[in-house]
Amino acid sequence: MADHIPKGRPEILFPLFAGLETLDGVGPKTAKHYAGIHVETPRDLIFTLPAGGLDRTRRASIREVPLPGPATVEVTIGTHIKPKGRGPYRIEVEDAQTTFHLIFFHARGDYLERAHPPGARRVVSGKVELYDGIAQMAHPDHMLLPEEALGIPEYEPVYPLAQGLTQRGVHKAVQSALTKIDILGEWADLNTVKDRKWPAWHDAITAVHAPRNASDLSRAAPPRERLAYDELFAHQLTLALARATRRRKAGIQSKGDGTLRAKVLKALPYTPTGAQTRTVKEIAADMAAPHRMNRLLQGDVGSGKTLVALMALLIAVEAGGQAVMMAPTSILAGQHYLNLKPLADAAGVVCEIFTGADKGAERRAKLEALKRGDIHILVGTHAVFQDDVEFNSLRLAVVDEQHRFGVRERVRLSQKGEAADILVMTATPIPRTLSLAQYGDMDLSVLDEKPPGRTPVKTALISTARMDEVVAHLHRALDEGRQAYWVCPLVEESEVYDATAAEERFKMLRAAFGEGKVALVHGQMKPKEKDAIMAAFKAGETRVLVATTVIEVGVDVPNASIMVIEQAENFGLAQLHQLRGRVGRGSAESTCLLMYRAPLGETATRRLQVMRETEDGFRISEEDLAIRGAGDVIGTAQSGLPRFRVADLETHGALMALAQSDARALLTLDPELTGARGQSARVLLWLMEQDKAIRLLDVG
Repeated sequence: MADHIPKGRPEILFPLFAGLETLDGVGPKTAKHYAGIHVETPRDLIFTLPAGGLDRTRRASIREVPLPGPATVEVTIGTHIKPKGRGPYRIEVEDAQTTFHLIFFHARGDYLERAHPPGARRVVSGKVELYDGIAQMAHPDHMLLPEEALGIPEYEPVYPLAQGLTQRGVHKAVQSALTKIDILGEWADLNTVKDRKWPAWHDAITAVHAPRNASDLSRAAPPRERLAYDELFAHQLTLALARATRRRKAGIQSKGDGTLRAKVLKALPYTPTGAQTRTVKEIAADMAAPHRMNRLLQGDVGSGKTLVALMALLIAVEAGGQAVMMAPTSILAGQHYLNLKPLADAAGVVCEIFTGADKGAERRAKLEALKRGDIHILVGTHAVFQDDVEFNSLRLAVVDEQHRFGVRERVRLSQKGEAADILVMTATPIPRTLSLAQYGDMDLSVLDEKPPGRTPVKTALISTARMDEVVAHLHRALDEGRQAYWVCPLVEESEVYDATAAEERFKMLRAAFGEGKVALVHGQMKPKEKDAIMAAFKAGETRVLVATTVIEVGVDVPNASIMVIEQAENFGLAQLHQLRGRVGRGSAESTCLLMYRAPLGETATRRLQVMRETEDGFRISEEDLAIRGAGDVIGTAQSGLPRFRVADLETHGALMALAQSDARALLTLDPELTGARGQSARVLLWLMEQDKAIRLLDVG
């Protein structure tokens, strides 16, 4: 099958992957400047689309053009006005209706006089502005004989530039690169192309470099949309290949008899939601299948992922094996352990925790029990990656908060159990587009219902200037026996500064509420210290927990019903949503106070209003994508989110789902990619430089 796709780049693409010096007007020196716009080959250049355009339609006079603005007119050259002192060189010219000046700074006057003598006819094109009441065009982009000017396009594309590059030079290089393109075949589904009125690839790439007006530059213009689709299709085809490759490798079939799960359900004080039941079914089917499971479980804050994870862990145990649940921090691992242990006990299953804090004899005893198979479910941090951690029969690994684990950790984890199934969980609702871009090789389960008994959280915006009122409100709540979180502002992206800000706020609140009622937790503390503070808060010994964002994920204190977030305007939407999810876990009415410093900018206002309007994490994530753009939403650098040249995930998001279903359908019909469309798809993978990805993506 398609494992063997990278056999070597097809010859038809050689000219596009040659050096830039093969293009007209590009020498070795200029070629180096192209690195500034991320261009190394003719292929990169044809995918560097115009960022704008200039209207060069020929006019009779500059009077027909709104000023300041671009104009292209035929003129008669008049008087050359030489500069006095350091002023510019001017040439007076006359079009059909008026006179104006051409301006040249640091010009060689003798050259200009020889090249453009008085009385000569020229076509000039450039930006005309009024200066002291006189119309002038500084350094015309074009100044040509009328017969030569026929080559000026009516609408000229404008390319991104770097130092050492000019519009004229880039335009010439692009035109030269376009001559090197051959007909590459059709890899897109013909019905899709027809329905969407897209041009063929060759016509699309030519059209985007020859816009006729501003609407041709729109991301929604059919040629641009077509090229965006091709890029997304190549990406999704790569992910689909990785998925298909992984599915061919034998996994462990884990079929449970349901006895342990039945015991847990009996012990629960509530009935699982429809979404939880559906998701457990999807996971059970995957685990029973002969290939390895690689599933992403996406659930909003408080949607009950822990129960789904436990059911999956129990299937592994029912089938006679072991399971591990991984969390990114010791706080979160401890939280999971506290939640899972009573239910595991009810099922008669041994559940143990393993973190970096385990030392000496205790650590050795746990490792021996794990190796013998006496521990059925292990909850831990990345400490479980250590070489001396050996399982007797690992069937399932559940990874919580995937975005904090790199792909490398996923591989190391899967090596612990030769073919263990993998379930990745995230409480960060990811917009559908991004989850397809990032996790398109995985199967997706979504928890989109909240279990009964979760209290809606009332969200209010309040200015920092009213700090005294907030403290008074908190006083009353504490007197009623309630608990509160107080999240401190983000300072300069630095944990040290964050900790200092938190220390200051802690001192102020301790003075307000009294010794012993207020505790402080931040990222600079040792794990043991943090765990002890969290435990005291959970037990109700302290009433207010002042914190940096270390409490963002997974902390569960049902009695805490107030969340104060200082300088909420500095936080991203996803983060605010996560923090708010810490309250509303008990029966008490819950409040989230978003404190902001006035005046608020437009973006910050929109963010905070979205928080006030909805608790739906998926809606919030879509808004976040619209406000910040894809790269920022999940931090492109660490997210594994691909960088696209043409496709824009905000504009072309709907194409991502289409590209995924097309890619999977093509591989179902032609797993070897040997048919006519399959062969073209191979060319596309090479054209989009996915050859490396195919070699690297077989991760599971």
